[in-house]
Amino acid sequence: MRTYIHKLFYSLLVCLLLFSSCGAGRSLKQAEQSYARGEYFDAARHYKQAYARTSPKDRPRRAVLAYKQGDCYRRINYTLKAKAAYANAVRYHYLDTVAHFYLAEMLRKNGEYAAAIPYYENYLTYAQRLSDNRKPANIRKEVADTLASAGLASCRLAQEWKKHPTRHIVKRVPVFASRRSDYSPMYAGDDAGILYFTSTRNEAKGTDLNGITGMKSADIFHSKQNEKKQWQKPEPLASEVNSEFEDGACSFSADGKTMYFTRCRTLPDAPAYAEIYVSQRAGAEWGAPQKCVIMNDTLSSVAHPALSPAGDYLYFVSDMPGGYGGLDVWRINVTRDGWGYVDNLGPEINTSGNEMFPSFAPDGTLYFSSDGHPGMGGLDIFRAVRDTLTDKWHVENMRSPVNSPADDFGMTFEPEAPNRGFFSSNRGDARGWDHIFSFEYPEVHHVLKGLVYDKEGDALPSALVTLVGDDGTYLKINVKKDGTFTQELNPGHRYALLASCRGYLNSREEMRTENVDENRHYQLEFALASITRPVLIENIFYEFDRADLTPESAVALDELIALLNDNPSVTIELASHCDYKGNDDYNLRLSQRRAESVVRYLIKGGIDSERLTAKGYGEQQPKTVTRFTLQSAPFLKEGDVLTEEFIKNLPPEQQEICNAVNRRTEFKVLRTTYTK
Repeated sequence: MRTYIHKLFYSLLVCLLLFSSCGAGRSLKQAEQSYARGEYFDAARHYKQAYARTSPKDRPRRAVLAYKQGDCYRRINYTLKAKAAYANAVRYHYLDTVAHFYLAEMLRKNGEYAAAIPYYENYLTYAQRLSDNRKPANIRKEVADTLASAGLASCRLAQEWKKHPTRHIVKRVPVFASRRSDYSPMYAGDDAGILYFTSTRNEAKGTDLNGITGMKSADIFHSKQNEKKQWQKPEPLASEVNSEFEDGACSFSADGKTMYFTRCRTLPDAPAYAEIYVSQRAGAEWGAPQKCVIMNDTLSSVAHPALSPAGDYLYFVSDMPGGYGGLDVWRINVTRDGWGYVDNLGPEINTSGNEMFPSFAPDGTLYFSSDGHPGMGGLDIFRAVRDTLTDKWHVENMRSPVNSPADDFGMTFEPEAPNRGFFSSNRGDARGWDHIFSFEYPEVHHVLKGLVYDKEGDALPSALVTLVGDDGTYLKINVKKDGTFTQELNPGHRYALLASCRGYLNSREEMRTENVDENRHYQLEFALASITRPVLIENIFYEFDRADLTPESAVALDELIALLNDNPSVTIELASHCDYKGNDDYNLRLSQRRAESVVRYLIKGGIDSERLTAKGYGEQQPKTVTRFTLQSAPFLKEGDVLTEEFIKNLPPEQQEICNAVNRRTEFKVLRTTYTK
């Protein structure tokens, strides 16, 4: 059923041929009739007969028949046969360079990346010279151009991904295997002891072979674990869920009592359309399924249902109008009164190719398969995370070994175990038949623990941390009430983090995780500078009674340069303050020179002079004690103003501490609208 659904959604080829040979003509007529019904397996057989009965000297006709063979084989995932057919079409100089595109696609699906590249390049070189009416009706020129560019990029990426695989452990599962296709595994809600999947094995209902796939129509099977956690021999569902038609690709509610699945009914003399059905479980039995009327469009298919973890949306795939390509991922709101609004997941998810088989990890992360995003071959599995602030999806290829040159799809995660589960793939099967594989990502945790606070020491619970990694990570992290945050990272990668909060300047940090298969913990702190009040620059030192900066000041001033580079729109006043010792006029001049020394250092460090104002205040602005001040002067209380009169009433040793607090260098933000 996977190949059935996957290939139903292109329009039909309309180029008809007349042959002098009656045998070839009969085969062609039968092929066209089977093709019109979507019975690609039968159509391929008839096209092959017509091809064999056509003289090799009739190269144009052979080219067309070879191309049509390839088209049928491609739709049912017979990639090796499709590759050979398209190669014949190219060899006989099929008039449309789209044959080069499809040959490249089949080569890529067989992992022949280097061989595929020149055919992609051939197509892209010559495609622009052909008008749209020269393109076959089953693929628009702009779509093929987009997919060819993605395929070319994929060939180069895939070679790198094979050289540098992820740490996933992937194994074929023998207990689920049959001599036919087994695919779309799915746990029944929160129950980790039962696994459902789709199969065309001999135990499936029906006796006739499907003209579309050449196999029996698919049914839903299930396997249970025994007390030793061993999977048992799969059995078909003993209910009305399975029928004489194609049934499969199921999904369950969290409690495991509601099942959505796909049914493809075969209609006489007409293409079949996929539909979604729902069944309720009462005890151990599944009730009679009911069709889900998601839309009134009877000429579009809906398939591959996936209920969101919260049960508020049903995700599905469809070729309905308003999408971005062949098959798109959509969702419909599930309400108490039935179905709500339908919306497309948008261009970050959907492409001009096919997006299929949505599913969810226990943490709510969306997974789907696509042949439109850059990938390793046919369908690749992708991970998608939605940014709650921008409402945009960040999509990441799962790479090798989860993905392969073949079709990889239908991922399900063990409940409460986001690091392991099952998926399906036709890798290693020349017939294109699917099999079920297990995956596990070894539990190695590299954890970052961070803290965001203002420079006065208060936690900033409204802060946001943006994390970007060279592994493709892009996350917006909300901090907790105490200003802390925790994020798991991948080993052996560089990350940049930007902490931001309304009313504060941004702060940036960079880090690298160790490339080790051992648990690691990392810590970062972000002390944010206020936009509305002066900010102390710690560890600024001057020569005694002079304005010259000491070398020890460089660290703090370099950090200030970095802060200004991270906030390029701000202008600041650089303020220097003295204690009450010395006369007022002298202190005022000394503080001004010291402020100017700091400004000169910042300018030398690359900061535009127009963003900087030097101001010496002498002893005119004594420090008001804050909680941060109490760390160095615990004998004071918050709100004390360190005037000369106040300080002279303290013991001598405390007087010197207060004078040191007053001798400070600060900055304050003047405006946040600077542009160069």
